[in-house]
Amino acid sequence: MNKRILQLAVPSIISNITVPLLGLVDVAIVGHIGDAAYIGAIAVGSMLFNVIYWLFGFLRMGTSGMTSQALGRRDFAEVVRLLIRSLGIGVGIGLLFFILQRWLIGCGLWAMSPETDVVELARRYCYVCIWGAPAVLGLYGFTGWYIGMQNTRIPMVVSLSQNVVNIVASLVLVFVCRMTVEGVALGTVIAQWWGFLMACVLYRLYYRRLGKYDYRQHLFASEPLKRFFSLNRDIFLRTVCLVAVNLFFTAAGSRESTLVLAVNTLLMTLFTIFSYFMDGFAYAAEALSGKYYGAGNREAFREVVKRTMGFGVVVAILFTLLYIVGGENFLSLLTSDRQVVAAAGSYLGWAVLIPMAGMSAFVFDGIFVGITQSKSMLCSTAVASASFFGMYFALHPLLGNHALWLAFILYLVLRGIVLFVIYRRKLR
Repeated sequence: MNKRILQLAVPSIISNITVPLLGLVDVAIVGHIGDAAYIGAIAVGSMLFNVIYWLFGFLRMGTSGMTSQALGRRDFAEVVRLLIRSLGIGVGIGLLFFILQRWLIGCGLWAMSPETDVVELARRYCYVCIWGAPAVLGLYGFTGWYIGMQNTRIPMVVSLSQNVVNIVASLVLVFVCRMTVEGVALGTVIAQWWGFLMACVLYRLYYRRLGKYDYRQHLFASEPLKRFFSLNRDIFLRTVCLVAVNLFFTAAGSRESTLVLAVNTLLMTLFTIFSYFMDGFAYAAEALSGKYYGAGNREAFREVVKRTMGFGVVVAILFTLLYIVGGENFLSLLTSDRQVVAAAGSYLGWAVLIPMAGMSAFVFDGIFVGITQSKSMLCSTAVASASFFGMYFALHPLLGNHALWLAFILYLVLRGIVLFVIYRRKLR
């Protein structure tokens, strides 16, 4: 079981680590064009699309859990149907984004309110990036399906190849073809479509045999579609809660001062790095718990929960020790501003608490995705988010920015506690 968990977790961790490279490459390229407005435009445009795509992450999570359960039941016709439904819905939503691009981009830029010299460049960037929406959302479906099929190697290969294509295409378009933000955006779009087409090709290479099952029957039957949309509705609302907390965290720091905003941003990178590793084990929990839950194998299901929690504890302890020993040195690598590093020292203790506070939330999220208990996930996140906002507004007059970090730690802890209680009472 340990070997199976690692075989699923390690490729997912590698994939997660490569995700920010797409954004970093874009910023690095425009950073050599010579105008700060280009960097601002890429930052604004990237954030807009990241938030939009994050909201539709249910296409991956819902597909993963339902596919792993169908695999556990050995219902291969339903396995294929789930892929077709997810791809159809994902690509369809992407096409809808493309049709409504003027309204969508206009509202997004209005909400973010960048400076005048940035807004037009950001609009040009977004009007090119929107062409990749069907590919991105379709790839969400493919990624969830592959995880449900106990295969995280293909998403890893696709992610790595996307980065290579993005780097090469963007460099050529900007420095050879003399394009600016449009070149960077077009390089990203080319990489996105490359990833989607590569996922299609790998499906044909490794899963062609699934075509022999009669998947056309009940493909668009009302009951499976109703369950699909009900599950994804709950995950979508849960994601809205997550986005609200993360956006408010940034906004609250910016209201304090520019220095506090910089400190919070740097310290949140410690959470981000930890989440890349924990998400890998959450994906393994999705795949294996869903498979054994679908097969009705209670003993194996409980073993998955125990083993993934064990790995989670080990990772959390290692990251806690790492942040205690090298946290300040890591912050010094991220910035040469000694004032920011010094100010971060008084808040570093909160960041050290993140691994142990958030570990169980990540693992149980993966387990509940695998068994498609979306209402429980929504409940835990809603309770934790309400507690986050309540704690912050109650203590901010007394503690200032420390209240923000205390509320965030409580938010992470409560997500794990609520899911643990539900697991003990209903599922174990």
